[in-house]
Amino acid sequence: MKTTTFAGLGLALGLLVLAVPVLAHHSFAAEFDGSKQVKLTGVVTKVDWVNPHAYIYMDVKGDDGAVVNWAIETGAPNALYRQGWRKDDLKAGDTVTLDAFLAKDGSHTAAARNVKLPDGRRVFAGTPNSTPDQK
Repeated sequence: MKTTTFAGLGLALGLLVLAVPVLAHHSFAAEFDGSKQVKLTGVVTKVDWVNPHAYIYMDVKGDDGAVVNWAIETGAPNALYRQGWRKDDLKAGDTVTLDAFLAKDGSHTAAARNVKLPDGRRVFAGTPNSTPDQK
């Protein structure tokens, strides 16, 4: 009887541990507004190829002349790789233009849809609720 109880408890604990990463992952709709698109052009300050989403940080000059550092969320590094990205496609100092969806909280955060790389290629950035732009 005790063996069955410990086995059941061990199984339940194991399933709980496996579920924790799923709970930590957020939904696009919870954080970003799919109806608020923006086109940003700026200079890359940092690129983080980390899971579950890679990030591009870029300085963007506003209409008032002030420079603001934006955090741009993309898909997972593996998804970007399958879309044609390579880790060295973007580096600090590169100028890029991207289409993105603004964060709901009004911060300078966005979810990228497409990115025009310095070499002129347009690549899909892996935002979950969008599809690659065929332009």
